[in-house]
Amino acid sequence: MVRMPHPRHWFAGVDLPQRLAVGFSGGADSTALLLALAAAGHQVVAWHVDHGWHAGSVRVADALQAKAAGWGIEFHRVRLDPPSGKNREAEARKARFAQFVAWGEAQGIATLCLAQQRNDQAETVCMRLLQGAGPAGCAGMRAGRLWQGLNIVRPLLHIGRGEVEQVLLAAGVDWVEDASNRDTTLLRNRIRHQLFPAARSAGIDPVELFCRWQAQAVRLSAQLQWLADEIGLEMRQGAAVVGWDAWQSSPAAVRAVVLQRMSASLFGEGAVLGRRHILLAEAWRGQGGRAGIDLTRSRLFRDREYLHLARAEVSLPDMLR
Repeated sequence: MVRMPHPRHWFAGVDLPQRLAVGFSGGADSTALLLALAAAGHQVVAWHVDHGWHAGSVRVADALQAKAAGWGIEFHRVRLDPPSGKNREAEARKARFAQFVAWGEAQGIATLCLAQQRNDQAETVCMRLLQGAGPAGCAGMRAGRLWQGLNIVRPLLHIGRGEVEQVLLAAGVDWVEDASNRDTTLLRNRIRHQLFPAARSAGIDPVELFCRWQAQAVRLSAQLQWLADEIGLEMRQGAAVVGWDAWQSSPAAVRAVVLQRMSASLFGEGAVLGRRHILLAEAWRGQGGRAGIDLTRSRLFRDREYLHLARAEVSLPDMLR
């Protein structure tokens, strides 16, 4: 086992079980997290998902498996079909998390640690701002959440990329530079390699800037959630229902939060309406909310004093179509 320092402030205030998994890509962040957790006395299992981004990915997986064996760390790997859609990152993320859940169930592991750090958080917030996200989206990655029975923990969100790399260099540990991280057809990579360096050249610290906005977005999002709680939501015959007057008289940001809650109630956590759907609903409300409008996989309509969001395949009375 490599001698790796245990930076105690990395995991301060984080309650982690003895046995846990780490999403292990072989990059600096996941390598440092894997070894630091092992040095802290945890029984770690490395989970590696090969998305087939490039021709050498199998060789990388082989090398990581050999490294893990040398460190005495249990290693599991899988190769998935390369993403084929327009949003490759989102497609790959969905497949990766499905694999993590399957491994957790098969191996009896309830906690997965992921290695995103402070720079990643800043890039995420910047990317979501550029994509038009509101406060909830700009609240960034959560330090902890439950996903389909798997506890997802990101203990390094307060640690900068430079510190992570310095710890590895001091320990004499190398890491893999993923070739896909240089693919500037991906928005995140354009932010990392073009936008952020340009900001630094102009005397602006982009990591500090966007992490400061992320903290503000967390507070603002909490306030919007509280206001949305006041409106309430219930399920009736397979549709998500709220009071029309309470919804239509609320601020636009609160109306958007309520619509997202209605979508999640229908299709599960993580199912969100796109910005164009929110704008379409706003225009429909401004016209008095007559009849209804079709959204992706769903229909939004008003029935007297109530607003309904129902799956598109649900049969509605003719008068509500």
